Amino acid sequence: MTDVLSRRDLDFLLYEWLDVESLTSAKRFAEHSKDTFDAVLDLCADIAHKHFEPHNKLSDAVEPRMRPDGTVEMIEDVKAALDVYSAAGLIAGQFDEALGGMQLPTTVARAAMAWFQAANASTSAYPFLTMANANLIATYGTAEQIDHYVRPMLEGKYFGTMCLSEPQAGSSLADITTRAVKQDDDSYRITGTKMWISGGDHELTENIVHLVLAKAAGGGPGVKGISLFVVPKYLPDGVRNDVTLVGLNHKMGNRGTTNTLLNFGDGTNAVAGNDAAGAVGFLVGEEHRGLSYMFHMMNEARIGVGFLAISLGYVGYLKSLDYAKVRTQGRPLGAKDPSSPPVALIEHADVRRMLLAQKSYVEGALALGLYCSRLVDEQDSTDNDRIKSESTLLLDVLTPIAKSWPSHWCLEANSLAIQIHGGYGYTRDYDVEQYYRDNRLNPIHEGTTGIQGLDLLGRKVTMQGGAGLLLLGSRLTETVERARGASGDTVEFAARLESSWNDIVTVTATLWSTGDPAVALANSTVYLEAMGHIVIAWMWLEQLTAVEGKSGDFYDGKRRAARYFFVYELPKVAPQLALLSSLDRTTLDMKPEWF
Repeated sequence: MTDVLSRRDLDFLLYEWLDVESLTSAKRFAEHSKDTFDAVLDLCADIAHKHFEPHNKLSDAVEPRMRPDGTVEMIEDVKAALDVYSAAGLIAGQFDEALGGMQLPTTVARAAMAWFQAANASTSAYPFLTMANANLIATYGTAEQIDHYVRPMLEGKYFGTMCLSEPQAGSSLADITTRAVKQDDDSYRITGTKMWISGGDHELTENIVHLVLAKAAGGGPGVKGISLFVVPKYLPDGVRNDVTLVGLNHKMGNRGTTNTLLNFGDGTNAVAGNDAAGAVGFLVGEEHRGLSYMFHMMNEARIGVGFLAISLGYVGYLKSLDYAKVRTQGRPLGAKDPSSPPVALIEHADVRRMLLAQKSYVEGALALGLYCSRLVDEQDSTDNDRIKSESTLLLDVLTPIAKSWPSHWCLEANSLAIQIHGGYGYTRDYDVEQYYRDNRLNPIHEGTTGIQGLDLLGRKVTMQGGAGLLLLGSRLTETVERARGASGDTVEFAARLESSWNDIVTVTATLWSTGDPAVALANSTVYLEAMGHIVIAWMWLEQLTAVEGKSGDFYDGKRRAARYFFVYELPKVAPQLALLSSLDRTTLDMKPEWF
């Protein structure tokens, strides 16, 4: 059976490169050791293989359906797997001991979660969303809200969601129409419709805790009036809240995760004894600050989406690698005898090209995801204000890249995995077509690629007078300086990375030199991709310095994948930067009526 992830690669990234073991010197992680980290990873790999992967194709083929009574029917395997996951205490992994958590470093927890995301993207979505929901309430909620909702979620008794989008608004949160009216008892009545709510309804747990964005009176227009509310399916006294499943969305991939249209307060499940109509909601934090709270969850979710893309790209790569080793087809170019036996696909140079491309994408992206997770751990565990602020700032800059680059390029890895399988890859007989369909969502949800480009160029590299860009440059330069003392290709690649970085800094200044944001941001997605490639090249240079002086197939594979990225991929940045420098207005000046 093909593994869904490479434990060898995880061990290298966690211990030989990022030195996560050193985190145990921090008070927060002092109870842990490499042994406990390994035990968690071993446990997750085991549960993922035994309980998640076996029903991956079945949950894709047999989608959840809405029964006439409004409940959801799905295959039993999903609940069985999630019950095992919850019983192992994995939802609570990163949370404080005071809440029943393990206080695992984020770096280890993300690596552990990747096993489940690679084994079964759909089923893993339920705990993924629950952890993000619980983390937000634990950060901004009251003690009562933590007791009523966070603790049961960490035990796996409740699952959680985030309810942002609406049918008419999509990603434009300024245009949401869901309303919240305050009551005399300080609760609120929520009325409105939310769309695209993953995990929005099911019978997997006793309750579902919805985090709902809604507009309360007095907040002003647009996003200024948005507040955040806990709206549970069942209230603390066990009474059914007025939250109603209207329908299930039928998706290209991730078919095992319910994706819902929910009505809040339409009267279908009206709460008896309430004077006012609407679903009962409880304010999180302060009024009109809901968007800032939700972005706490969104930023966490965006890195998580990046990990999902990485995991799906990685398992597709491993499946295509195994296929290329056993599938025989064709003969070497120099073979003259047509009766000679065919060779394995991996013997063909173009197949090795496609495998090497996948390896460079998924291992480079995994390095970035774990690096960002390490920044979270530094931020959460240090007493040094400078380290804390720098970790936060660098994470802010890298988040749109950590979400969007894997979502694009690990999807490309899935496409190459299908190509290696040939016609078989285009059928449901093999797994790789599902990985592609599942992964195609990731450039869309939790902020589209276009939104990430606007965020990076329009906000992240310019905030605090460009402090984030400067900090990223200093960290990248530190790697370049270390690499100058290495051997082989590393010195040359360091020079190439330094040159590309200097070019994008110049381009950033050029884009904003006109004083016209429309011109600066017209090609922000191109900027995002170029910056992403430079950052991944940085991740590969980091890995090259980590393998310096080490021998063996694993390390040689790292060197070759790094070489591929620097020789085949990094040069793609130059024409992108040239386009950006020209301040081209082709897309900006295109009129709708010309299409």
